[in-house]
Amino acid sequence: MLDRPQVKSEMALAEGRFLRFKMLRWTDAKGVDRLWETVDRLGGRRAVVIVPRLVPSGRLILIRQFRPPARGVVVEFPAGLIDGDESPAAAARRELAEETGYIANRLGGGLPAFSSPGMSDETIHFFRADIDETAPENQNPKTNFDSGEMIETLFVPTTDLMAFCESEHAKGVLLDAKILSVAAAFSLL
Repeated sequence: MLDRPQVKSEMALAEGRFLRFKMLRWTDAKGVDRLWETVDRLGGRRAVVIVPRLVPSGRLILIRQFRPPARGVVVEFPAGLIDGDESPAAAARRELAEETGYIANRLGGGLPAFSSPGMSDETIHFFRADIDETAPENQNPKTNFDSGEMIETLFVPTTDLMAFCESEHAKGVLLDAKILSVAAAFSLL
C-alpha cells in the first residue's frame, strides 16, 4: 500500500492559445492506477483576486462582466493573471487599477489557493485592499481594460453583500464563488 496518492505521468490531449487539456495517470492510496482529466494554463498558472474595500465608507468594489465560459454576465471581485515574473502583490495592484481605476493604499494577504482543484492546477493569490476614497488619485478613477473587456464597477456595503448576491441571481446574473464565500463570511459576523 502507498503512503499517499501520486501522479505518475501526464499526456497533453489538446492545446490552445491559453489552455492545455491533459490526462493524468495517477495511483491512489490503495495502489490502484487511475486517470484524471485536467486543464492547465499555458505560460504560468498563477492569478490574483482582490477584495477591495473603500475607506471610510466600508463599501466593497465588485465588477460585473460577460464571461464566455460561463455564457453569461458574472459578478466577481477584480482579478487577473500574474504577468511573467511579476510579484503577486504587483499584479493585484495592477489588476485593481486596470479593472476599477482605484489605487489601493494598503494591500494585505496574498496567500495562494486553488480555484478549482478538481479541474485545474491554477492558483489564485487572495488579497484584501483598502482604498482611501478621499485620496486625490481615487476621485476620478480611470480604468484601463484589456482588449475585449467591458467591465461595470459596482459598490456594495458589506452588510448588504448577501442580499445583493440574491438580487443579482434573481435577475439572471451569475455569481463567482469567491463573492458568495465572502458574503457568507460577512453573514456569520
